[in-house]
Amino acid sequence: MEEFHPIVASWFGDAFESPTEVQEQAWPCIQRAENTLIAAPTGAGKTLAAFLVAIDRLLQKSLEGALANETTVVYISPLKALSTDVNVNLSVPLEGIQERVRARGYSMRPIRTAVRTGDTSASRRAAMLRKPPHILVTTPESLYLLVTAKRSREMLQTVQTIIVDEIHAVLPSRRGAHLALTLERLAHVSRHSIQRIGLSATQRPVNIVASYLTGCGGSCTIFMQAQEKLVDEVEQIY
Repeated sequence: MEEFHPIVASWFGDAFESPTEVQEQAWPCIQRAENTLIAAPTGAGKTLAAFLVAIDRLLQKSLEGALANETTVVYISPLKALSTDVNVNLSVPLEGIQERVRARGYSMRPIRTAVRTGDTSASRRAAMLRKPPHILVTTPESLYLLVTAKRSREMLQTVQTIIVDEIHAVLPSRRGAHLALTLERLAHVSRHSIQRIGLSATQRPVNIVASYLTGCGGSCTIFMQAQEKLVDEVEQIY
């Protein structure tokens, strides 16, 4: 936890006994802004491995007074219900960390999250465009609509990190091909070089999944954890 802000490290230390093996190995890679694929069973801490680095980056910007009203992180879930669940799970560390900031008397701009799916009301969609969330939780189909519409496409110009959860669920289908195209469109729209993080419990063959995540010519670090023990190898795919 040495590379995290002390407030983030303090929250994590009170919430958990220790980082999981996946988190310990993936955090340095994610913090270096490398594309990362995490293949590990449920309960290994994959989602927090990705989200905590994103929260830490946003927190440090906020404390420095440099947190703008812009979307920097997009989390993609293949299921609308899962998108809502992840937003709730994201709120727990985010609220806990921001509460510690306030308790220590620091001044910071709140870090905002929002869910955008086919069920999101028109009023909430409009509100997102007026005041973009820092972290956007969405589905492949909704992200496609955001990338192809002029006003929302402008909102995505500031994206720096993409997290694709349950990546195996879309990979072998037309839906997966459509998402791959959307990711490339988003990379073209953004003014930044986008870090891509993939998460899933079941990914086979893992090299193909990594290539799908990063697109043509992208590099990716792969972390694999078996059901019983961590696989010792960390592969570099080019």
